[in-house]
Amino acid sequence: MRTTLFLSRPEGRVAYDLSGTGPLVVCVPGMGDLRAEYRFLAERLVAAGFRVATMDVRGHGESDTSFADVSPAAIGSDIVALLESLNERGFVVGTSMAAAAAIWAAAEARDRVLGIVLAGPFVRDVKVSALLRGMLRVLMAKLWGRAFWIRYYASLYPTAKPADFAEYRHALRKNLDEPGRFDALRGMMRASKQPCEARIPDVHAPTLVVMGTKDPDFPDASKEAREVADRLKGEVFLVDGAGHYPHAEMPDLVAPRIVSFLKEAHA
Repeated sequence: MRTTLFLSRPEGRVAYDLSGTGPLVVCVPGMGDLRAEYRFLAERLVAAGFRVATMDVRGHGESDTSFADVSPAAIGSDIVALLESLNERGFVVGTSMAAAAAIWAAAEARDRVLGIVLAGPFVRDVKVSALLRGMLRVLMAKLWGRAFWIRYYASLYPTAKPADFAEYRHALRKNLDEPGRFDALRGMMRASKQPCEARIPDVHAPTLVVMGTKDPDFPDASKEAREVADRLKGEVFLVDGAGHYPHAEMPDLVAPRIVSFLKEAHA
C-alpha cells in the first residue's frame, strides 16, 4: 500500500507517492483526474526498474484546495519543486493539460528533467472539438457540472475501459464532491496554456508524444500529436483506437513503448 507524502508549496501542499527504485519518473495527471490515473503505468514502470512518483495536481485528489493559481505553469513549478525536494534528476510524464506543465518544467529545470512523455497533450490554446466546447460551457455551471464531467469522462475511453472503471469513476466523483475541488477543475479549464507553449523553444529534453487516434478532445488527434512532436523535435506514438488516456486504456500496448523510450533516453 502506498503512503501519501506531501510537498509544501507557498499556497498549500501537493500530494504524491513514491514506489520502486531506479531512475525517477514523475507522473502528473490531467485536470479533473487523480494520481491513480497512473495505476497501470506506474506498476509497469516499477517492474521495469524505475522509481515512480505520482502526484495529484493542485486542488485535486489529496492536494490542498488553497491554491489560487491552478494554471499549467504553476503545476510545472510544482514538478520542479518535487524534483528539487527529492534532490534528483528524472523524467516527467504529463497527461492532457499536465503535458503543458511538463513542458514548463523541462524548460525551467533543464538540468533536472531528463525527458518528457506527453499523453493526449494540450500544450497550447488550440481549437477543440465541438463536443468539448459544449462540455466546457456546461461545466461552468456548478449545479450539474460534476455529474456532467463524470459522464463525459467515460467517453474518454472509447474502445476499452479498465476492469475497475466503475469503481474508479465513483472515487473520482467522491473527490470532486469535496469542497473546493470542482472549483479547482473549473479554474484549470479557464487557465491559458500560452505561458507553457512560449517555453517550447527552451525544451531540449528527449520527448515522446503518446496520442490515441480516437481522442475526442481533438478534431484531428493524429495531426495534433505530430504538430506537438515536431515543435519539440520529439517522437510520436499513435495508439490505434485509444482515447484521451491511452496509458490507462491500453496499458499493455502503451507501457512497453514508454519504458523503451525512458530507458533509451536514460542511457
